[in-house]
Amino acid sequence: MPFHPVPSSDSQEIERKFLVKRLPRDLEQHRNREIEQGYLAASRDGTQLRLRKAGRQHSLTFKRGSGIVREEWEINLTPAQFERLWPATAGCRLRKKRYDVPFGEFVIEVDIYEGSNKGLIVAEVEFETKEQCEQFQPPDWLGRDVSGKPRYSNVKLARE
Repeated sequence: MPFHPVPSSDSQEIERKFLVKRLPRDLEQHRNREIEQGYLAASRDGTQLRLRKAGRQHSLTFKRGSGIVREEWEINLTPAQFERLWPATAGCRLRKKRYDVPFGEFVIEVDIYEGSNKGLIVAEVEFETKEQCEQFQPPDWLGRDVSGKPRYSNVKLARE
């Protein structure tokens, strides 16, 4: 079966990641989905090949680099393609529930981890430009900025 690329005008991901001090009171009112992701490959230079199932969406993502600006390419997969590749991620997987919390012109993605990472809650915000990223003022319920910190990378969490 052919791959179906996700339309994208750019192959860059500009993102900041924060620890969450406290959850927003209305968290359960926001759109959410269960996410399972596993890694087919990950190198020390930040290159990753990731499989993700988020609700009924399945994807294969290539990422390269580290820090707040990274190269990213995502390809939609059929459920059958995903299931065929999934066994290759054994030993390098994670599960989380993601909430999309609107905040001004942005969406804050709150991830509540399950399994061996249970208790960890982080939030990610994606930006269109590096200037937006640098000027972003997080709400008071977000804590320390952990962008680019290896300890909080999903690939590291998937190996724990």
